[in-house]
Amino acid sequence: MPLTLKPGTLTVASAYPDPPFDLIENGTAGGLDIELMRAICAQLRLTLQTERYSGADFNGIFDELTQHRCDAVISGTTITPGRAKVVLFSQPYLEFNQGVAVNRERTANVTSVADLRGLTAGIQSGNTSDFVAKRLMADGTIAGIKYYPYHGIATALDDLDAGRIGLIIKLHPVISWLVKDRPRLAVPLEVPTHEQLGIAFARDNVALCDAVNGALVTLRGNGELARLEAHWFKAKK
Repeated sequence: MPLTLKPGTLTVASAYPDPPFDLIENGTAGGLDIELMRAICAQLRLTLQTERYSGADFNGIFDELTQHRCDAVISGTTITPGRAKVVLFSQPYLEFNQGVAVNRERTANVTSVADLRGLTAGIQSGNTSDFVAKRLMADGTIAGIKYYPYHGIATALDDLDAGRIGLIIKLHPVISWLVKDRPRLAVPLEVPTHEQLGIAFARDNVALCDAVNGALVTLRGNGELARLEAHWFKAKK
């Protein structure tokens, strides 16, 4: 089969906003993931075409691959056994934990998971943070979970700001970025989930996955991946 759906073009789907991985700046797609894909396209001599996934459940983004509407998915995407049954993943390119955001005025003394007792967690549908929230609810730490559509993260942050929920769980660099302009919100702790991020492909496109893996090896070796990481994770501070 051809390497890409459209010869010479790599069509990549991402869910926005997911900074610092995927964001729109002045109408243009940017972020670490998008810059990484531009670097990969340069290695493979392809032109990058970005597509915006707008579904309510993040896991629906993989339908773009199974129904052959895009070539790849990159969106701060955790590699999980369940997802790996549906799509093919590249080698991991980064690893992070989940972060917990709280309202520092209402819950000023949160320093550990035990301090979340009795609170309600806000979770985006389809996010791997749901695994953490369900575990905390099962052991009696949190009181409940409120789900938001993937594109409803601003509403979740507003609810945390107003005290309508007690915390939000989301990949640590993302939630840290999202609260930086909200002075009442803070990210006082991480949950050590050690989630490896990968680029997803249709399961029948092994050739493209292999080509991208080769490009990732080159970008690690020449320091480009480290440069992108240093730039985007310094930018959020």
